[in-house]
Amino acid sequence: MDVVVTGMRSTGELHIGHLVGVIDNLKKLQETYRSYFFIADLHVLTTNYEHTEDFKKNRIAVMLDWLSAGVDPNKATLFIQSKVPAHTYLHLLLSMIVPISWLERNPTVKEMIRDLDLKENASYGLLGYPVLMASDIILYKAKYVPVGKDQLPHLEMTREMVRRFNYLYGELFVEPQALLTEFPYVPGIDGKKMSKSLENDIKIADTEENTTKKIMNAVTDPEKIRLHDKGHPEVCNVFTYHKIFNKEEVNDIERDCRAGNIGCVACKRNLANKLNTYLRPIREKREELKKEIDKVEDIFVEGSKKASEVANATLDEALTKMNLK
Repeated sequence: MDVVVTGMRSTGELHIGHLVGVIDNLKKLQETYRSYFFIADLHVLTTNYEHTEDFKKNRIAVMLDWLSAGVDPNKATLFIQSKVPAHTYLHLLLSMIVPISWLERNPTVKEMIRDLDLKENASYGLLGYPVLMASDIILYKAKYVPVGKDQLPHLEMTREMVRRFNYLYGELFVEPQALLTEFPYVPGIDGKKMSKSLENDIKIADTEENTTKKIMNAVTDPEKIRLHDKGHPEVCNVFTYHKIFNKEEVNDIERDCRAGNIGCVACKRNLANKLNTYLRPIREKREELKKEIDKVEDIFVEGSKKASEVANATLDEALTKMNLK
C-alpha cells in the first residue's frame, strides 16, 4: 500500500476551515493509503519560540478535534513530531548537504518574515524549516504528500534534497509526489482569511450559542442593506458557508437572495441552525473525549512509538549510507 504523510501545526483549537479543508481530507486518505498524520509541534517553534507555555494544551486541542471529527487511529498512525527524535536527527544530516541558497530563495520564508515583521529576528530554524519538513516526509518513504497548488514549490525542494542525498550517498529516499487537493475556501466572518489570530474564526469547539453569535455578526453583501434589496450571493460570506454546510437549500437561498425575497437576518439564522446541526455530533464526541483525556494522549503516545519504529529504521539506513554507522 502506498504511503502518505501530512502534518498540522498545533497552534490551538481548530476552526471550520480546518474541518472541511484538512480533516475531511485526512478521513479520505486514511481509507486509501498507509497514512501517517502528525502534530507538527516543532514547526510551531519557527515563529512562536518565545511562547511555549500553551504547547501541551494546543497539542491536546488538535488531538481532540481530529478524533472527534473522525480521524481514526485504527486506520492511520497518529503521532507527535517531537516524540519521534529521528525527525530532528535526519534534519541535522540533511542540513549539512542543503545549500543556503536553496533556503534563501524560498518565497514562503520571505513572506513570513515580511508578514510577521521579523526582519533581523528571523531564526535559523525558520530559514531551515523546509529541511525539517523534508525529514518529516522522507523518513516514511512517502510516495504522496497532500498539498494545494500553492505548496508545490515546497514539495519540489524536498524532492531536490532527496535527489542530492541519493546522488551523494546512494539510492535510499523516495521522491514524494504531490497529491493535489482542492481545499474548500472558508472565509472568516469578516471576509478575510479565517484565522485564530484575527479572531474571525468559528471553532469546532465553540458552543452553539457562540457559533450563532458569530454568524449573526458576519459580514454580508454590502449592497444589500434593506430586507427586499436584491443581493449578490457571490460576494457574501454567509452564502459561502451555506454552499458548504447547507447544500440542500443553497440553490433556493441563492434564488431568493438575488430576487430580494430573503433578508440577511433570516439567512444568517438559517445558516446558524444548519451549521450547529452539522457540528453537533462532532462537538458531542469531543466533550466525551475530554472526559478521557489520558486515553486520547495514549493514542498519540502509541502512534509515536509506531512511527518511531519506521523512522528509526530509515534513519539507520541513512547513517549507513553516509558511513556514520
